Amino acid sequence: MINHLINELVNYGLKNGLIDLADEVYVTNSLLELFGLNDYVASEEDVEPRKLHLILEDMIAYAIANGVMKDDTIAQRDLFDTKVMGVLTPAPSTVRRKFTEKYENSPKHATQFYYQFSQITNYIRVDRIEKDEKWTTETDFGTMDITINLSKPEKDPRDIIKAGMTKKSGYPACLLCRENEGYAGHIMHPARQNHRIIPLTLCEEDYYMQYSPYVYYNEHCIIFNYNHIPMVINKATFGKLLDFVRQFPHYTLGSNADLPIVGGSILSHDHFQGGGYVFAMAKAPYESEVVLDGYPNVHAGIVKWPMSVIRLQGREINELVDAANHILEKWRGYSDPEAYIFSETDGVPHNTITPIARKRGDLYELDLVLRNNITTEECPMGLYHPHAQYHHIKKENIGLIEVMGLAVLPARLKKEMSDLERAILSGENLRQNEAMASHADWAEEWIPKYDITSENIHSIVQKEIGIVFTKVLEDAGVYKRTPDGIAAFNRFIDDL
Repeated sequence: MINHLINELVNYGLKNGLIDLADEVYVTNSLLELFGLNDYVASEEDVEPRKLHLILEDMIAYAIANGVMKDDTIAQRDLFDTKVMGVLTPAPSTVRRKFTEKYENSPKHATQFYYQFSQITNYIRVDRIEKDEKWTTETDFGTMDITINLSKPEKDPRDIIKAGMTKKSGYPACLLCRENEGYAGHIMHPARQNHRIIPLTLCEEDYYMQYSPYVYYNEHCIIFNYNHIPMVINKATFGKLLDFVRQFPHYTLGSNADLPIVGGSILSHDHFQGGGYVFAMAKAPYESEVVLDGYPNVHAGIVKWPMSVIRLQGREINELVDAANHILEKWRGYSDPEAYIFSETDGVPHNTITPIARKRGDLYELDLVLRNNITTEECPMGLYHPHAQYHHIKKENIGLIEVMGLAVLPARLKKEMSDLERAILSGENLRQNEAMASHADWAEEWIPKYDITSENIHSIVQKEIGIVFTKVLEDAGVYKRTPDGIAAFNRFIDDL
């Protein structure tokens, strides 16, 4: 059996360009070593490989049955099959050379090659990504994207126990560090033998490109600093974002905010996120024009969006960077007690910006989303954070991806929404159902609006979740879309 599986995997590597005929014997022997075997009988037939995850599942089954793997847990399976794929994955220098060759022809061809490569090597586990639930909801702000993330595997209790007994290591310093490339991993850190990163230069600083293994949207890339240094939003940030879209004009790139609560990301390592997807925010129009004195070549305005967004457009990167930095510096020190906006309390800063860069034809574009992370007794998780009434759907921070119009919702919702649909159809009292009680207030608001049937209940629940996401974004907006909120926003604009 294992001989057939090795032959199948080798053919997979050959057919997908990971290896060529010169590598066939070397790769075969490396796989034999991994499985503790000394001999091999090659198939005389050209074995047509199945889907990769099926081959790997059978290899894992063999490894467990024959003592090559000791524990059958998700973490151990991932460590083992990544080690297997590491045998087939070309060296970093080979991947970088191919990327550079393709970039010389077209930046888009280069990223298409790299994205496909990341899938072929199983760094992006396509079979898991396909399990994510995705749909869209029409709102007053355009078509919002909703996802329930099912691709991140839940931790096995046996792995949790083992992790608690494992000595913590400071290498790699975090999941974004360049030292992850080729790292074998352990129970507390994912294996990365099949991980390859692409060097970039942004404003004369060294960065790397990789794709997110959990791709929430098309070609979801991460650009991270060569060094393990904290995230910061400053003038240089705007320049780097725009320099990236200059080099990759078919991509968007943005940054999470650099303060807790108002960012959903790793603050310890400077990085950006982007990719080849047009988010709802990018399609949102200007709602009003803004004149920025001193920046005559920059077209500015407030965007029609549930959060508070100032959009800048221009042909020259330096002019956009200067204008964005002017807004950032003003916002960092801006307070408006009437609107409950304070730049700092007790020396703790609260104001920052989530920036997003893209190209629109021959124009460069920057969206600057105003953020504030102040907390109150009523809102200990953040005043400009999803409010408690929506925590049954979305409790986590609103990070860059959500800001742009894509909800990343927790895996628990899949079962909870399925149970809710059954409960509604059967006429259960939701408040007497412990599992459904947290959704009762919300469901009772919209149930009377519909003639609910077994055929339409699922789409109705999806639509209402999308509406909640829009309200969550409004919660995160520092200026509400009310007469008082608009007046307060205009006070800041006047201060610019």
